[in-house]
Amino acid sequence: MARLLYSATMSLDGFIAGPGGDMSWLSPHVGGPNPTADRLLAQVGAILAGNRTFGGDDPNAGTDAEGAFGGQYSGPAVVLTHRPPEQPVKGVEFTDDLRTAIALSREAAGERYVNVLGADVARQCQEIGELDEILVFVAPVLLGDGTRLFAVPGGRQVDLTPLPGESALWFRIT
Repeated sequence: MARLLYSATMSLDGFIAGPGGDMSWLSPHVGGPNPTADRLLAQVGAILAGNRTFGGDDPNAGTDAEGAFGGQYSGPAVVLTHRPPEQPVKGVEFTDDLRTAIALSREAAGERYVNVLGADVARQCQEIGELDEILVFVAPVLLGDGTRLFAVPGGRQVDLTPLPGESALWFRIT
């Protein structure tokens, strides 16, 4: 069965997006060779994203690198939203139910990863015990404000175990 992996690039002070969802800060910090990201892309079978991430600010908008994984991902996507678009989007399913979104994305991914995109969707998956792994790339920048990697006021401690053989911040939720 597909595992749910939350992957994100984060500023050193813990933000995955700047104020208002701004992603322009990311452009100077991606694009070079990254063996971990390349290995991950080859293992992703589906994307599960929130509506803000799906329709949000793409630092590569209007270029060949627009979209998930710098435009390199092409495959099924499921978007969790209470406001689906009026017109269908090719390759994308929309649902307003988290468990349905997880089931659809797992089915689409087969034995590969479901890559979770969006802090709120990742938090929701974690809260119901469905998030399996977390992979964080750290960019050498301090944003000072924005969307945190995980923001759970009053939350509980979650123990993580580093994945063997990975030099990146790639953890299994224990």
